[in-house]
Amino acid sequence: MNLVIDIGNTRIKAALFQNNQIVGFEIYNSEQDLFNDTKFISQAQHAIIGSVINDLDVFYTNLNSIIPTLVFNVDTKIPITNLYQTAATLGSDRLAASIGAYFLHPNNNVLVIDAGTCIKYNFTNFENQYLGGGISPGIQMKFKALHQFTSKLPLVRPLNNDVDLIGTNTESSILSGVLNGSLTEIDGIINQYKSCYHNLICILTGGDSEYLAKRLKNSIFTHQNLVLKGLNDILNYNLENN
Repeated sequence: MNLVIDIGNTRIKAALFQNNQIVGFEIYNSEQDLFNDTKFISQAQHAIIGSVINDLDVFYTNLNSIIPTLVFNVDTKIPITNLYQTAATLGSDRLAASIGAYFLHPNNNVLVIDAGTCIKYNFTNFENQYLGGGISPGIQMKFKALHQFTSKLPLVRPLNNDVDLIGTNTESSILSGVLNGSLTEIDGIINQYKSCYHNLICILTGGDSEYLAKRLKNSIFTHQNLVLKGLNDILNYNLENN
């Protein structure tokens, strides 16, 4: 069984994989909270850590003393070619999501859209080459930015239902701008990729994927845990090729 850990900007997700299926899933607020959950950790024989933060030495050392642990970084073996010009600065979650998509759709033009803290666009071509993509503020970040960088705009909580195009008060105007704007952004980016790459497959993942998937005009696949799946694929690839 594999323990797969995705350390993001706001939370830590951990999953137990058996035969490429998630059989256990937990969310933690800190590395220490995860490390203290010995019942969860002890079920695994191998582990992998993907992280968008840099200071992992203590956590890695502690975990590796219990389970053989791989830290996913620029030196890790992967099954696709990474053509990103600054590979050392590429977020592990971006590449892991694309590798997860590669195992689902090899030899295809695939655009992965990870809608979490940021909205991240990651493109892999039919030659299985990761080229890069784009990063923009996520939905929650946009709401917080409008509140923090202005003197009067309130902090608005997103809705799970559709919002009007024309906001008739300040709150509904913010909802319209952020939610409708995010949908238009994503659809527009997809259309630009489609104009450049034929037979494009689009996969949406991340915390806001459920809300967005129902409202995008473009046809799109959803995979809620694509980053975790990709990290598990990377771990298995390294276990098989070492």
